[in-house]
Amino acid sequence: METIANLIEVMSSEWAIRALVASSMVGLMCGILGCFIVLRNMSLLGDALSHAVLPGVFFAFMLVGYSTIGFFVGSTIAGLITAFAISWIQQNVKTKNDAAIGIIFTAMFSIGVMGISWLNQSEGVHLDLKDFLFGNVLGISNEDIYLTFGIALYTVVCVFLFYRYLFITTFQPTIAETMGISAKTIHYFLMLLLSFVIVASLRTVGVILVVAMLITPAATALLLSERLKRVIVISAIIGVLSAALGLICSIVIETTPGPAMTLCATLFYFLAVLFSPTQGLLFKYNQNRIEKRRILREDILRQVIKKQPEGTSIASLTDRLNIPESRIKSTVNLMTKSNLITRVAEKVVLTDAGINKAEQLVRAHRLWETYQVRKMGLDSNQIHNEADQIEHFLSEELLDEIDRELGFPTKDPHDSPIPSKNN
Repeated sequence: METIANLIEVMSSEWAIRALVASSMVGLMCGILGCFIVLRNMSLLGDALSHAVLPGVFFAFMLVGYSTIGFFVGSTIAGLITAFAISWIQQNVKTKNDAAIGIIFTAMFSIGVMGISWLNQSEGVHLDLKDFLFGNVLGISNEDIYLTFGIALYTVVCVFLFYRYLFITTFQPTIAETMGISAKTIHYFLMLLLSFVIVASLRTVGVILVVAMLITPAATALLLSERLKRVIVISAIIGVLSAALGLICSIVIETTPGPAMTLCATLFYFLAVLFSPTQGLLFKYNQNRIEKRRILREDILRQVIKKQPEGTSIASLTDRLNIPESRIKSTVNLMTKSNLITRVAEKVVLTDAGINKAEQLVRAHRLWETYQVRKMGLDSNQIHNEADQIEHFLSEELLDEIDRELGFPTKDPHDSPIPSKNN
């Protein structure tokens, strides 16, 4: 309770409120813009621009001194120069795209580091390099707040107004060109927005970690939804939460805010990796379990129909399928409840519904064997094992198409009858 009271007292301070507001705005605009950066495979370019703004900081300081507006203008110009230089090399020089990005951004970053280091050697001048590399949100000023708010508002409004153009050039650039929408113009416009966002994030997370705030919330949102508008909203929320929680955690454990924000964003990502309702590892694990159970039920049906009408024993099914007896028994019990099979004495016998289902599995198996021999040129001795696996995944529509293409055969390559389709 004392820790919570202390935290509330600290967060009530003017400097903490400024830091929280600035961090939240950075998380919001990074989350929104990051969706397009990730979907366009521009993550490396975002990393490049974040490092390449340092020369702008150096030259702005040389011209106008320590000025937030000066840093903004200088950094934006440096970012745009970097974007144009990378594009020029990619289009006019025989150099790989990722290599061109690496060459330009490391050169620009080096110029910035050398320039700021040289300034710090001058008497009476101190421009802390680590504040730009890792951020210093706790020392943010009202002027920084106003600038960040302006950029955040501009970013949100631009994405809202130009959403249609951003959408179509992201997913269908060729169609966009036929509609008279210049994909290259939208690309450079996105670079301008990216430069603005990076500059606004300098004091919060720094040039090194801003790429994490651009990429991680967007990547997390893409695990949670496939609709772009919903992805943008989720990414923005995750960006804000990551920034706010990271700031609070950094105050509680007395560490650097920028890395704490990045780790919070990464934590949200791994939570989505585990618990995403459609793409999470737990979802996939559960789907695999369901799929394996379905395949086992169908394998049991296939084995039992061979012994109709007298049926077969649990021991025989265990031996034929090479599955533990306990698992066979539990599956048989579930199939009994589903009215696919019934128990007669010690035997397992198919019901009418079970016979219909089993015959369709046999039909799929034998049609696929016939297709392999007639259309794929395989020998009849090579086809049985593969057909055992494929039969579980052939849809009715595909089976009907195979049946028509083969001329509605009545027997498979082993001269066994092919059951007709159940109507």
